[in-house]
This record gives sequence, structure tokens and C-alpha cells, in this order.
Amino acid sequence: MTVAPHRLVHPLVLDPRPDIRLIAADMDGTLLDDANGLHEHLWPLVRELHRRGIVFCPASGRQYHNLLERFGEVADDVVFIAENGTYVVRRGHELSSDGLALDVVGRLVATVRELAGSGADVGVVVCGKDMAYIERSDAAFRAQADTYYARLRVVDDLRTMLGDPLFADEVLKVAVFDFGSAQATTAPALAGFRATHQVVVSGEHWVDVMSPTANKGTAVRQLQQALGITRAQTMVFGDFLNDLEMMDAADYSFAMDNAHPLLRARARFVAPRNTQNGVVRTISAMLGLAWTA
Repeated sequence: MTVAPHRLVHPLVLDPRPDIRLIAADMDGTLLDDANGLHEHLWPLVRELHRRGIVFCPASGRQYHNLLERFGEVADDVVFIAENGTYVVRRGHELSSDGLALDVVGRLVATVRELAGSGADVGVVVCGKDMAYIERSDAAFRAQADTYYARLRVVDDLRTMLGDPLFADEVLKVAVFDFGSAQATTAPALAGFRATHQVVVSGEHWVDVMSPTANKGTAVRQLQQALGITRAQTMVFGDFLNDLEMMDAADYSFAMDNAHPLLRARARFVAPRNTQNGVVRTISAMLGLAWTA
């Protein structure tokens, strides 16, 4: 069978160039290539954006400490939008957070346990500001959790941990990994929480449950307000359903060419695929910078 090649999408070029002051980009499927790598041209680009007074934000469902590890050499030059917008950090200082009540977290853990008991191959991550916590510790699940959480602790029982009066971490979200289809299995099982919380399919295998007011779009708008930046001065990039609200926060909203169809419909523009260094190339083309290859 012959596999059709990906169509070629050229980076957008506008004349005159827009006055961009804030750029937020998702990680997985957007900034990262399919081997989980960041392109070498990203680093000089971020430094040049910082020199020009343009704020660059990795905006991800990943843990803050994971993002800090990935962006260590330019960490002081960026703002981190972590845990799908529930935690925003600049130079080690929290700008905003939007967490979950511990009783809700306990009910979520119980629901995922019931789902696992019915035969679904799932595991839960309780995502705190300081640490992420898991009770499933087999190698396959650990490999998935370790990819997204640099600070990860295995505990005997998550609900016992949550009920301990000495537990002091603030929980930002609950993430569930489904070795099958998150959209087909885990998301329906968590539907009972939709009336009061955000239940977001954030990847093929992940579902995140968060505060009803938390998402990447809210985080971007809070940054705009804090920094005196308008949506006309904002550019955003994403590929999956946890990026939907972010598309509404910027005049220059880009879905990657590999994006989910619903995100493509929500964005105003399309950028080249994540495997074609689409974010760096589009920013460079839009702003007249060197890194377009």
C-alpha cells in the first residue's frame, strides 16, 4: 500500500507584520516532534523574542517541573503555563493557580478505580503544585507518567494520602491515562463530573479533570491583563482539544496541520506540522526572523 505524503503547509507571512507581544504554544503534538524533541532553532528564537520584549509561553498539560526541566537554559526568559492552565509561573514565582478540592479529588480517584475494576487499562495521576502522585506503579504506567511528570511519587493509597491531615500539597488537576482510547472509555466514565468541572480529552490516551474555570485560554487572558497585552498582539499554537479555549484568546490562533479536526475548525490559521518545526517557522516568518528552515 502506498502512503500519501503529508501536504505541505507554508508558514503564514503578513504585510504589514503584526505587533506580537505574547506567544503561547502547546508542547506535545505542537512544539515537540514525534520523538518528544524540541528543535535546535527554538532556543535562539526564544532568546531573540525575549530581547524584543515578546513573552513566550510553553502552554501544556505537563507538570511545571517537567517544563522547567525541558526549558532550563531559557527558563528565566519564558512564562510557564502548566497543567492545562491551572498553574502559571514566571521566574519561579506563581502568577496564578486554580486547583481542586480534595474531596473532589478523592471521588475522582474512586471513579477511576471503578473503571479499572471493570476491565479498563487505566491509571490516575494526582497533580499537585509540588509533586505528582500515583498508586499504580507497574513499568508500563510509570513509563507514561515519567514522560510528563519530573517530580513523581508512588504512594500506597491515594485516598489515604488525601485524607492525611499532614498532606499539604495543593492539587491542580487529576489526569487519567488510558492505554486504550481516552475519548471512548475514560471520558464517558468521568461524565458525571462535567456539570461542575472541566473534563478535557487532552490527548489520545489522556483525560484531565480540572476546576470549572481553568483552561489554557483563561491563563492566556490573565497574562494579557497582567502584562497589558491585547488579543490582537497575541499568537497561540495548539493541536488537541485541551487547546480549544486558547484559540479564542488570540487574533493569531494557529492549529498545527496535524491538529484534531475540532481544533482546526476553531483556529483562524494553520501552521506546518509539529514534525516540520511548524511553530518556530511560523513565528519566524510572521516576525521576519531567521529561523524559517
